[in-house]
Amino acid sequence: MLLEKENKAADKSKVKKQVPLRLSKKLYDEIAQWAEDDFRSMNGQIEYLLTECVKHRKGKKDL
Repeated sequence: MLLEKENKAADKSKVKKQVPLRLSKKLYDEIAQWAEDDFRSMNGQIEYLLTECVKHRKGKKDL
């Protein structure tokens, strides 16, 4: 029973929300190039950058 609750909590933490985002062409192009350099998708790069910013703001090593 406890294991089921832990699995459900872990599943909820993996759920991703969709967020509409508008970027200037210049910013989009910069992030797209960065993503390519890091072998990530554009979405993956934006998620990585936001995660790093939140970690920095909270002073944590893991999210």
